[in-house]
Amino acid sequence: MSARLRRAVAGEAGFTLIEVLMATLLMTIILGALATVTAQWLPNWNRGMAHVQRAERLAIGLERIAADLSVAEMMPLNVDSGAPLFDGAELSVTFVRTAVGPNTRPGLEIIRLIEKADDQGLALVRERAPFAPMPADAQTRFADQVVLIRSPFRVSFSYAGPDQVWQKQWRGQKQLPDMIRISVRDIASGQVLAVSGAAIVHVNAPAECARAKNPVQCLTAGLKPDSEKNKKEEQL
Repeated sequence: MSARLRRAVAGEAGFTLIEVLMATLLMTIILGALATVTAQWLPNWNRGMAHVQRAERLAIGLERIAADLSVAEMMPLNVDSGAPLFDGAELSVTFVRTAVGPNTRPGLEIIRLIEKADDQGLALVRERAPFAPMPADAQTRFADQVVLIRSPFRVSFSYAGPDQVWQKQWRGQKQLPDMIRISVRDIASGQVLAVSGAAIVHVNAPAECARAKNPVQCLTAGLKPDSEKNKKEEQL
């Protein structure tokens, strides 16, 4: 092959400077378009993932709350107490349940669901303490705090007995509430969310009423105020 022919073949196998510049320009345009699309799409994707994660955490927290409340026990604070250990308020509820979990001992434990504030805002916290008979004025030391639901959601409780009338407090009653409503609100708007629900308490009456000849009268007498019960006893 002559030298002239070899130079011609070598020229056809390579790239000209113009072709290289055109390829570089085309690649720059493609990368710029991809960067623009990514910049617009990625924040929306992050917000969507954060929304999904927040909804999942809310669902898990509500499931934990309903599971705890539904198995509340009719357990008095001590032998002299006529009422079970149950303190229900709008933003907190304290009760006794059977201890569960891999790191718990068999027996009963006191559970408190209470709203607290930290550097990230308001949060509903689950606390627990081992149950043991104690004086009425004893202070319970709770531990093992677990955040169940955090801002921007806020949880409140209400309680209903056999009369199906909802009230914001349940204290000093002889029996546990039949149902406990769990209301979830958006802090910004104050609107009650559709995920709100209610927990049905499985055991809500004392054992002596189950053995009584008239269980309904036993429960009714336990729900009346002390003053009204004293008047009735005086009349008898």
